[in-house]
Amino acid sequence: MTLGTLLLYIAIAAVILTAIVVFGLKKEKSILMSFLQNYCGALFLFSGYVKAVDPLGTAYKMEQYFAEFESTFADTFLSFIAPIFPWLSNLSVSFSVGMIVFEMVLGIMLIIGSRPKVTSWAFFLLVGLFTILTGFTFLTGYVPSGVNFFDFGSWGPYVKTNMKVTDCGCFGDFIKLEPKTSFYKDIFLLFPSVYFLLKSKDMHRLFTSPIRNGILGASLVGLIVYCLSNYAWDIPNQDFRPFKVGTDVASTKVAEEDAAGAVQVVAYKLTNKTSGEIIELPYAEFLKKFKEFPKADWEYDQVQTEPTIEATKISDYAISDEEGIDITDSLLNYSGYSLMIVSHKLMGKSSTKMVERKIPVMQHDTVTMPDGSLQVVSKVAGETTVENPETTYKWDNRFANNYGEIVNPFCEAAEQAGLLVYGVAGGAGNSMIDDLRHATQAAYPIYQADDILLKTIVRSNPGIVLWKDGKILMKWHHRKLPSWDEVASQYVK
Repeated sequence: MTLGTLLLYIAIAAVILTAIVVFGLKKEKSILMSFLQNYCGALFLFSGYVKAVDPLGTAYKMEQYFAEFESTFADTFLSFIAPIFPWLSNLSVSFSVGMIVFEMVLGIMLIIGSRPKVTSWAFFLLVGLFTILTGFTFLTGYVPSGVNFFDFGSWGPYVKTNMKVTDCGCFGDFIKLEPKTSFYKDIFLLFPSVYFLLKSKDMHRLFTSPIRNGILGASLVGLIVYCLSNYAWDIPNQDFRPFKVGTDVASTKVAEEDAAGAVQVVAYKLTNKTSGEIIELPYAEFLKKFKEFPKADWEYDQVQTEPTIEATKISDYAISDEEGIDITDSLLNYSGYSLMIVSHKLMGKSSTKMVERKIPVMQHDTVTMPDGSLQVVSKVAGETTVENPETTYKWDNRFANNYGEIVNPFCEAAEQAGLLVYGVAGGAGNSMIDDLRHATQAAYPIYQADDILLKTIVRSNPGIVLWKDGKILMKWHHRKLPSWDEVASQYVK
């Protein structure tokens, strides 16, 4: 679905709601105001809902924003603001749930006309926040690598790959919008937000005040519970991501890579580093004239045909073993059932201290043997003390128990049934992985992958994914993991 199609459906819903308000309930004071209330309310309800099914997705997106804001402010006169963003990043999940619930409740308030002045200001402030986020993302496209956002004099022409956050997350994973589109959408929403502030007295108000308050109270509680159910207790009940159940990851990855390999260069876009002048030359003409545009003075950008299959996160699917060797193909092409335990982050803290160790001091002498040959003879002459760094890990109790008491017994039963069992961890080195295996008595190997990839595969830490022949059969949150007997009877045929 495209953004245009979605907005059309929302407009149709708004017209129907407005007709009910005007002709059925006869509550309108201004037809235009009623339509805008219903349109913006329905838009916020829908955009909030597709994020509510996956609050962690919004939380991860906010972490990206906070990280970029921290690095942007750190090198400016506003550097005192930078430390707040790591703190916000630690609260990203709570921030996500709060923002999603607020957005949906605000949508309901617009539709039923609850507290017009409060609703108008809340809508204006939230749209303003969204505009800042999407505007920052879009405008970073004008900021060359190595240049701070606030160094406006060093901005250059718009380059898509300069953008720090590739999409705003306005509609979660349901629709991926380019930052430019998202920014213009939010600019458009600023108009009704200002109209609401100026004409809040014209807002329609449905039902009585106690009923409106009851609707809002019930909605608030229900939406919080719904958000929690989609990450704290279980994985999202709807999956809009590339790794949803039923996806043949192995064949999709091959198809996407083949499509990317078939892309052709049709032209070159040349940008003068001094003047900013942009020249686009067809590929054949560029080959004849490229010497006229030395790289010292010009930046080269290829203009390529669009791939026949759009790349998804599946194209980035890559797993390596403890030696850094890529084992992606061997896992995806494994014939039969396999079980993958996913942890995008190992929840433990490390500490390093210097440990003294005594080592022997060897003395080597050359002696003459009876036959006249020479032989080196070694013996211990004493000992010396050396200091070596030693890293220890303290694991989060709940995280370790999830492995030791839930995941590992399940994996042991799966291995006994003949399944290939392995784990994949993000952002961890070999020593940390080995310590986790020892601490939780995990008998299966744990490999390494990008943490963002693992977050995309399953919204649980740890999460469990059942595969067959490179295809995802089922995924579970560790809190909702059935017994092995149930899984075997339902999925392993």
